[in-house]
Amino acid sequence: FQHYYITNNLRMLGKLVRPVLQRCAAARHISTTLLPEDIELLRTTCWDFAENELKPIAGQIDKEHKYPTDQVKMMGELGLMGMVAPEELGGAGMGYLAYAVAMEEISRGCATAGVILSVNNSLYLGPLLTNGNDAQKEKWVTPFLDGDHVGCFCLSEPGNGSDAGAASTNATLRDNGQYELNGSKAWITNGYESEAAVVFATTDKSLKHKGISAFVVPKPAQGVSLGKKEDKLGIRGSSTCVINFDNCMIDEANLLGKAGDGFKIAMRTLDAGRIGVAGQALGIAQASLECAVAYSQQRQAFGKPIASLSTIQNKLADMECKIWSARLINWHAAKLKDDGHNFTKEAAMAKLVASEAATYCAHQAIQVLGGMGYVSDMPAERHYRDARITEIYEGTSEIQRLVIAGNLLKEMVQ
Repeated sequence: FQHYYITNNLRMLGKLVRPVLQRCAAARHISTTLLPEDIELLRTTCWDFAENELKPIAGQIDKEHKYPTDQVKMMGELGLMGMVAPEELGGAGMGYLAYAVAMEEISRGCATAGVILSVNNSLYLGPLLTNGNDAQKEKWVTPFLDGDHVGCFCLSEPGNGSDAGAASTNATLRDNGQYELNGSKAWITNGYESEAAVVFATTDKSLKHKGISAFVVPKPAQGVSLGKKEDKLGIRGSSTCVINFDNCMIDEANLLGKAGDGFKIAMRTLDAGRIGVAGQALGIAQASLECAVAYSQQRQAFGKPIASLSTIQNKLADMECKIWSARLINWHAAKLKDDGHNFTKEAAMAKLVASEAATYCAHQAIQVLGGMGYVSDMPAERHYRDARITEIYEGTSEIQRLVIAGNLLKEMVQ
């Protein structure tokens, strides 16, 4: 009897799950006249790529903690790994609005692929493009645009996260003209796969945050070692680890900008990076909504699909409103950056509302699915786990509120 009961329930489960997954896979690309024609074309291309290359393997990547090497290479071939790099360096030559759109569509398919894309574009390439000289760009930008090589960003440390100005990693200029780098950096995305890192270290402790400098460090290199891969709640296909620097000698030519520019470089980099994280969060939120809609149209209760119930419709409506509210703020922040305007407040707003929308939508998707939302047969529980990090990295929600309020008060005084 027990064998029959289990077998029968598995058959029923399969009958319910397969149509829902098919509906999720068949979710239509959302077209909008708000975007320029070239960016709408990019959005369609990324949507197709996510549907065909990312969504089918996203669950496997998550379960096996597998870095999506082939898919990263494909993103490079599409020009996505170097979206904001100029064409003369081999990049796509597109702006941050295009980047925000691409981040959302890629992350809708697989949040792991999204974070790899984000780190390479905004955190690694971003400071090099903004502060690197021609020789540095030729050496450290061009080879990192096609997906064969990726970079990473080393700011956080075991003893500090939100307090970015308290860097204990130090770089000492020796008589031979090289900097000696000592210390550890924590929570480094792409830590294992990256072949170069933008590293922030204190060069003059007496100046506090004004004594922090930025360097580009090759990997592997003598004096550079990696800690264990962290076993994370979500985005489990990307490697996250501690990177240790033990008497690591770096040429002075690897200094980005001037000595003491590091803190300013880091803050400008994070401003732009928040547009990418907002895009990632929106992708997770959209995937959660699509999963909830597909299930609600298939699941029958009281003789009709639960999508016809007002309780379910209220949840879906709230999810859609939160997603579009965050999406429009993010597009606005990206457009401000592309047009050369100050965008610090708007990027923080986008990151805040998009990350909280992702957490909310993933939570509500599980509520719509009920017990099915709690098992790995459906993607809802993966979206829930992936969403949580978006409220933490590249500035927690609490930090975003401080940034928003600080800028708002300055604007009101003026």
